[in-house]
Amino acid sequence: MRVLHTSDWHLGRGLHRVSLLDAQRAFLDHLVATVEAREVEAVVVAGDIYDRAVPPLAAVELFDTALHRLAALGVPTVMTSGNHDSARRLGVGSGLMEGAGIHLRTDPASCGTPVLLSDAHGDVAFYGLPYLEPSLVREELGAETRSHTAVLGAAMDRVRADLAGRAPGTRSVVLAHAFVTGGEVSDSERDLTVGGVASVPASVFDGVDYAALGHLHGCQTLTERVRYSGSPLAYSFSESGHRKSMWLVDLDAAGSVAAERIDCPVPRPLARIRGTLEELLADPAHARHEDSWVEATLTDAARPYEPMARLETRFPHILALAFQPEREEEDAHASYARKLRGRSDQQIAEDFVGHVRAGRDADTDERDMLSAALDAVRADEAAETGHAVPDTGTGAGASAGAGHTVTEGAR
Repeated sequence: MRVLHTSDWHLGRGLHRVSLLDAQRAFLDHLVATVEAREVEAVVVAGDIYDRAVPPLAAVELFDTALHRLAALGVPTVMTSGNHDSARRLGVGSGLMEGAGIHLRTDPASCGTPVLLSDAHGDVAFYGLPYLEPSLVREELGAETRSHTAVLGAAMDRVRADLAGRAPGTRSVVLAHAFVTGGEVSDSERDLTVGGVASVPASVFDGVDYAALGHLHGCQTLTERVRYSGSPLAYSFSESGHRKSMWLVDLDAAGSVAAERIDCPVPRPLARIRGTLEELLADPAHARHEDSWVEATLTDAARPYEPMARLETRFPHILALAFQPEREEEDAHASYARKLRGRSDQQIAEDFVGHVRAGRDADTDERDMLSAALDAVRADEAAETGHAVPDTGTGAGASAGAGHTVTEGAR
């Protein structure tokens, strides 16, 4: 049986300020075309159909269109809910959709009830395991402890028990949305540790022919029988090195697995670049990124003036800007507290401005504002106590009154 394995569509999600709805539509066009061209016999989607529990209307309409197109092909589709989905909302109407060949598995209680499909070699049992939050499903599944390994293990026990009661030679596919040990993470996946230790061993899937995983956004092979398809699009710059794809999996009569990667359309490449502003604007090596979505990290010692606007002149699709000043090792590790000794309140305040701005000192207007602020604080303190609070020029005055508030905050 030929199976197309995909996951983590995250319909409705964007990349920084850019909508990815058109790119998601292009991916679904590609998926339908692949099903037709490669004679796929079943489509499996391992969770995170949507990006959030209450998705925007445009995302719902896109999903609805995809379901109609897949149903029209007559190719069965098995889908599970992920940790980004609302399982209850996604599962609405699932019983009615069964007749159209769309099988939504969102109820933990149905883990051991497969979708049975057949080919020339007999039955293939597809078990859809929705995302299992330990604190919510532990009792229902009879898990021994409140952990991801325990609840997924309990669900797989149901799968193996059902499979054991079926005809010899029945092949099996499990869809699961989980963080399996050995998988490589990115910044895009929502942390699962709120429900206990997040990772589960790949051995939890022992006894089935193929485990189609979702959650991690990079396409990965943990074992020949346990794979992540990854997301079809990059949803953060941490995925800039990913090759986005789906798995085309062939299960032979004996349940052996042969898998081929099917590349997904790339709406625009992602690039992470780093250097001083002038280097990024002038270096010819960055010419290949001029049409990419760009994340730039500036290493200038002092923050340049209007860096985003200047970078946009070369990289019109820049989306993110970060600052990581590169300083001399001595400056980077020097104790700021030691620098306060013997300094006046005015000098301390000015030094602090230069310190937090990576070497760009206070200008004349800023120095005047700091001086006026310190004078006002001392005047208020004098009015309350009846004693003048001088700035001794050694930093000692700061400890006597309101100047203490300023320098303590600086520390």
